[in-house]
Amino acid sequence: MDAHIRDLRYFVAVAEELSFTRAAAERLFISQPSLSRQIRQLELSLRAKLFERDRRTVALTAAGAALLPEARRIIEQWEGAQRAVAAAREERMLVVGFQTRIGRGLVPSISSALPGWDLRFRQVPWSDPTVGLGDGQVDVAVAWLPVPGHEYDWTVVSTEERWVALPADHPLAARPEVTLADLAGEAFVALPVSAGPMRDFWLAGDQRPAPAVVGAEAETAEEAFELVASGRAVVLVSAGNAELYRRDDVVSRPVVGLPPSRLAVVWRRGDRRQAVRRLVDAFVTCMCAA
Repeated sequence: MDAHIRDLRYFVAVAEELSFTRAAAERLFISQPSLSRQIRQLELSLRAKLFERDRRTVALTAAGAALLPEARRIIEQWEGAQRAVAAAREERMLVVGFQTRIGRGLVPSISSALPGWDLRFRQVPWSDPTVGLGDGQVDVAVAWLPVPGHEYDWTVVSTEERWVALPADHPLAARPEVTLADLAGEAFVALPVSAGPMRDFWLAGDQRPAPAVVGAEAETAEEAFELVASGRAVVLVSAGNAELYRRDDVVSRPVVGLPPSRLAVVWRRGDRRQAVRRLVDAFVTCMCAA
């Protein structure tokens, strides 16, 4: 079976870091077991061992050293092909990625700001922390920070308090606001592990004395709110999304003391198309006018 570009990206990350742990946690934002499985599948596909590894060290084999420059070249060619296709479809069509409802009056405002453009909106699951930018699904993303990787630029368009969504009959639902300490014993809905630092942010991991209790995982906001409504867990959300996802069986309350969430428009750093810049500027302008 032919290797995927993703498999080659995984291989290059491990080869450059010479560490499965660092490659998984700092560059790819997937679990180490998942990364190891992907590398094993690549080795099986190529019928060659690519790494010598023990508990302390990782080194390229002769086959791995031979593959590395070719893998880099293939990835570069694929990215060039994506840019060529994007340039060819410059006939006024752009794809905007999102993971939670954009709302905030942005969609009609953007459409009005770019008359004659075919703007398409694509929902991307939380398991993709790049919101579709990494594999070229989208041209621009409306994303909650942090977005992993060094190959993206962004501009923050909204700063919102973090709230907690609770089942309507939850004891804390009667309060006007809560603290993270009030929620210490609660099970939380978590984003998938592959969401990387976004998972930790929406669990408020850096604000807790102990790790959050994860009661369930969700790929989308819709799944998360269903889990909350069923009583299985609670979930942190932005203030804007608390309003956008309002429903009778869920109550949302501000969480006092948490740093706010930041909504940003994000694009690939190497994408210098004028159309992308125009779309980014339109998002910023529309949010400032809101």
